[in-house]
Amino acid sequence: MRAMYICLCNAVTDHDIRRAATDGVRSFAELQARTGCSDCCGCCETEARATLTKAIEQVTLDLPVFVTA
Repeated sequence: MRAMYICLCNAVTDHDIRRAATDGVRSFAELQARTGCSDCCGCCETEARATLTKAIEQVTLDLPVFVTA
């Protein structure tokens, strides 16, 4: 799958955002600190937030569920 640039100013791709979510990023502020996404012109903020939200949901769904008896 090809990467799509979300933040052109800092060359942050959707893959970078998904990787950050997998590595534990859970807020947009954390994403900005880690990647620099949306800290220049801000044009990508809406798409970056949506991509992060979707990535966090996917990570949450992929976690194993443990049931105790």
